[in-house]
Amino acid sequence: MVIKILKHIGVPLICFLTIFSSILLGKAPIIAAVLGCVFYLSIAFERKLPFSRVFQFIFLALFHWYSHLNWCLILYYLLIWFAIADKQKITYTLRTTLMYIGVYSIIRLSYVPFTSYNLLVSIYDIASSMIFVLLMQYVLKSEIENKRLQQENDYLTTHDPLTGLLNYEGYVTTIENLIVKRFNFVLVLLDFQDFKSVNSENIHNGNETLNQISLLLGSMFDDSYAMSRYAGDQFAIILPAKDNLIPTISESLDSNILGFQVTYSFAQYPLEASTKEELISLAEERLFQNKRAVWLKREEHLFRSEKMKMIGELAAGMAHEIRNPLTTIKGFMQIATTRAYNIQPWHELIMSEIRRMNELTAEFLQFSKPHISNMKPESVSDCLDRVLSLAESDALYRGHNIIFEDTEEALYIFIDRDKVVQVLLNLIQNAFEAMTQPGDVHVRIKQENELAIIEIEDSGGGMSESELEKIFNPFYTTKENGTGLGLSICHKIAVDHGGSLEVKSSIGSGSIFSFKLPIVEM
Repeated sequence: MVIKILKHIGVPLICFLTIFSSILLGKAPIIAAVLGCVFYLSIAFERKLPFSRVFQFIFLALFHWYSHLNWCLILYYLLIWFAIADKQKITYTLRTTLMYIGVYSIIRLSYVPFTSYNLLVSIYDIASSMIFVLLMQYVLKSEIENKRLQQENDYLTTHDPLTGLLNYEGYVTTIENLIVKRFNFVLVLLDFQDFKSVNSENIHNGNETLNQISLLLGSMFDDSYAMSRYAGDQFAIILPAKDNLIPTISESLDSNILGFQVTYSFAQYPLEASTKEELISLAEERLFQNKRAVWLKREEHLFRSEKMKMIGELAAGMAHEIRNPLTTIKGFMQIATTRAYNIQPWHELIMSEIRRMNELTAEFLQFSKPHISNMKPESVSDCLDRVLSLAESDALYRGHNIIFEDTEEALYIFIDRDKVVQVLLNLIQNAFEAMTQPGDVHVRIKQENELAIIEIEDSGGGMSESELEKIFNPFYTTKENGTGLGLSICHKIAVDHGGSLEVKSSIGSGSIFSFKLPIVEM
């Protein structure tokens, strides 16, 4: 700002005074006036005409020569100051200063008497100009350093030093500015639930992971207005509002693309909130509720696992105690019927109950058996070919049609084949039983990131929300003669394989069971 004032006010003012004095003293006023104006114009238009800088010193020297006034010394000093302000190296500035003041002294000595006094004055001018340059360089460096420290302080005030993203204060300020500008935007809050375990093991690894997450978020949301990291492992992203933005982001985050389980929430301005406080509060409240839901789901999963463990222990003891007596009773009844004992009226009932108890015992044993052991890579398509060949006759008998949708690319999974076939047969059997009228059962193979997904969809009556919450609980069943253990066993086998078993359903729309397993490279 000071340089600008000197160029457009100081230089023309000094030139005018010098020209005016030259006119009064009769020192070639017309030539001096022209050269003074040309010198000023070369400074005023140096941005538009950069080459004019080369001629500034020449115009000044000629202006000085024809005006014969020492007042031009101030203009020489101003040129030196402009050179210093351009942040040239000190060696260059000193050489330039020596040349400027040297030429000034030569011109000055040409119109003043060549005496010892005037010669000493010239030497003094040169020495004082050197001191002036050194002092100005020191002041400029101090100013630059102070400015740099101020910028660093401002940066740290609004940015996270680890990732370089905005901190909480920075993103709140950004929201304020966007609201003032009346922009429509969406605030996305992310909380990485599994990150605390990484950070507790090794702080260095935790910091490196946070940097990787911030880089990945930057590539995913490169059109964001701002990104922020705050509260350790929480991130805020401000995105311009557009159609289908929230469903698109939800799909990406649910796919585990970031490598960590992430809980997220959205709040839209001005659709859902009219002020900064309302917007942030709404997003934080939704994030809290979503985190609470995830926590409850984890607790439910833990409770189910503990329940399974208890059932397994119970099943082992029960099976050991009752299987042998059941076998004896069954053999006795079979022998008795062949010898015409008078128990014929109750034979079918007794045998039916014995078969039911044997089936229940067999299902109980599924919980007590060791984890899967016969593990090897298998083709998903081959497994389903085996399953469909086994289920085909039952489908024809019931009048149902199985529609198989395979993938173009072969997918391989590391599994115990018999266990996986057991799960898929159970799911297809359930689909058959869910449809009271002949219908279609869709069996699909899909790939989602590093997971192979086998979907089994029926066109039955569907399930309510309350039924879905209990569908995998042991002993819960909606079948008249069911044991309530089939889906529990399927869920356990899926978990033992490092996968999952999920279900989507609604009343009147059928059900879709998704069996997800990790893909292996072949």
